[in-house]
Amino acid sequence: MPSLPSLAIDPLIAVAVVFATACTDAVYVMFTNAVVKRKRFPAAAWSSVWYMLSSFAVISYTHHWIYVVFAAIGSFIGAYVTMTFLHPGPVYPPPPVGSAAA
Repeated sequence: MPSLPSLAIDPLIAVAVVFATACTDAVYVMFTNAVVKRKRFPAAAWSSVWYMLSSFAVISYTHHWIYVVFAAIGSFIGAYVTMTFLHPGPVYPPPPVGSAAA
């Protein structure tokens, strides 16, 4: 009978993977923002940081599949938080003085 793979995880590695992928996705959002704005140097700089950060998570979870879950959690957190601060939402001009909305 084949044995089941171990689900034992190192909590420190799990937290580090979440942090690394959160930072990776935050940097990816910044990279994409620089590309959209056609800023070559910031795009290149963010791209190099992106690859350095992603290497930790990739190396960590290739040794144990369960770390992919932590990488996904960190990815969500990084993109969500960065988009929240990068694009906080629409800003509407104040209504004209004397309008019904005022």
